[in-house]
Amino acid sequence: METSPVTLRLAVIMERRVLHNKWADHAWEARALLPEGPESPDAPRVFAQSAESIQWLFPPLDLTLYTDEADNYLLNVTAAEPRIFVMWRPDEDFDPPVRPMQISASYGEAARWMDSGEKVDGLTMPPDMRDWVEDFARRFQKPPEPRKPKRFAKTGDGNTHYGGVNGDGRER
Repeated sequence: METSPVTLRLAVIMERRVLHNKWADHAWEARALLPEGPESPDAPRVFAQSAESIQWLFPPLDLTLYTDEADNYLLNVTAAEPRIFVMWRPDEDFDPPVRPMQISASYGEAARWMDSGEKVDGLTMPPDMRDWVEDFARRFQKPPEPRKPKRFAKTGDGNTHYGGVNGDGRER
């Protein structure tokens, strides 16, 4: 059985939107993914621009599927709106001042990123990519482990179940 990771390369489009409020003048967000191709850049470049926003196309990143994440991939692709997650960081020393770092199809990996304080955006997963991820997830999904019956702690009066016993030794 194949156990090596499977990879697809995708370029990330990040958008800087103008905000009209007193706390922030702009916001960054991952907006789209493009399959790697001859037009994929080696360095970020402007992809589209308007009065309200500017979009930057970044070099491709690897979307790698790992066998131990199969259950998390399956949770994602069976959801109402499957997502590809983009983890990105601000980088003030760079132009543009953001950098996509990783992409994933795993709910678990995206949750771990967010738990560690990273910025994560979820993009709608295209149907053909959904099928590819689902096929991988179903091949490597682990069957649920059998559960052991629960055991209750002893209470000191010989009781090993919830509820206790009466003073005369009969169960309540």
